[in-house]
Amino acid sequence: MRPFLTTLSRPGRTQSWRKGVQSLLEGLKVWQESELVETFTAIIARASTQLPPDVLEALRKAREQEEPGSLAQKALDTILRNVELAGGNWQPICQDTGTPLVWIHHPVGVSTRMLTRAFTEAVKQATARQLLRPNAVDPLTEKNTGNGAAPGIPTVHCEEWDEPALEVRLMLKGGGCENVGAQYSLPNAALGADRNLEGVRRCVLDAVHKAQGQGCAPGILGVCFGGDRGSGYVESKRQLLRRLDDRNPIPELAALEERLLREANELGIGPMGFGGKTTILGVKIGYLGRLPASYFVSVSYMCWANRRAAARVDQKGGITWLD
Repeated sequence: MRPFLTTLSRPGRTQSWRKGVQSLLEGLKVWQESELVETFTAIIARASTQLPPDVLEALRKAREQEEPGSLAQKALDTILRNVELAGGNWQPICQDTGTPLVWIHHPVGVSTRMLTRAFTEAVKQATARQLLRPNAVDPLTEKNTGNGAAPGIPTVHCEEWDEPALEVRLMLKGGGCENVGAQYSLPNAALGADRNLEGVRRCVLDAVHKAQGQGCAPGILGVCFGGDRGSGYVESKRQLLRRLDDRNPIPELAALEERLLREANELGIGPMGFGGKTTILGVKIGYLGRLPASYFVSVSYMCWANRRAAARVDQKGGITWLD
């Protein structure tokens, strides 16, 4: 008998090992898939209908900065009234309820396949309850699936961590703002952009200028420099989960975020492209390692309806809202 098996066969140790396995299996049964479907549906409902307080406050401040009676102020008045009506009636803030993108942190041993199934089913149920629009189209048949789900929709990122609870961070990203996202490969001679933070700055301002009002300004920018073409876009979207009033812990990036916010608003594009002082509500920047041959700048544009929700789910199913 090999030493490992001999060790397990000793009295006491075998019993202890079995108890450990039993404890692990019991832990895996804490979250039932059907219960998580309801929990995930509640998180989707919150994201779809309740604009986060920091975004609402930013819109109110923007409204006060615009000229009285201007198209910019009228656009923001309409937006704020829309937010009020949607929140009070728990109805979607926008008719385009977007693509659900979710990041789920989970303890060791929790099935990521189960989490993905549960969230996908939650999207289908939220669609049936009219919390989401049937928003998934099969590009081969050009037919709407009717239930909000299709290959790649929703997008579910599962990441293991050492905490005993689940943490769920969701955003609903509309098609209009997704269409004006941009990616650059540096150096870029047309922009005079080299492989440095100044080059990143030039790319971001170019993306805002090209978007004009088509992304439903005032928008929020998620930016990633580095990575490859795929990972850069994912990280740029993850940046959109940050609160508008947070501060980047990296001093150079914090300074760049503040500068870009100021300079983007100096472009005068304004709410919905009507002109004005508020084109962007926030800029959030992250970075990833890159290959020596590549330097990508990925810009994800989020519309004013920055629909996000975050919650921690304990082992008894209790929800603590984080956002």
